[in-house]
Amino acid sequence: MVTVGLFIRVEAKPDRVADVEAKFKEVVDIVRAEGRAVVWFALRLGPTSFAIYDAFTNESDRQAHLDTMGPALRASGAELFVAEPDVQYIEVVASLLPGE
Repeated sequence: MVTVGLFIRVEAKPDRVADVEAKFKEVVDIVRAEGRAVVWFALRLGPTSFAIYDAFTNESDRQAHLDTMGPALRASGAELFVAEPDVQYIEVVASLLPGE
């Protein structure tokens, strides 16, 4: 059962939008191999606005994921993003996943 998640908003530099999309497409394979996230989405919210939503079954998986992926996101930040990523810790109230 999914109980916690992350909602991370980023604003791409206008000339780096394609690079942000490419980075997210690379990261999905890393997240899949990591095996902690139950779901992971990279979302486009507007012309230069993006978000990542991922959910986990417990707090320890969420924290381990952040410990693994957080430094890479921050390292990309200066070259790709207008500002630091806005990381929101969320609690999942209800969910519908395949097979449930």
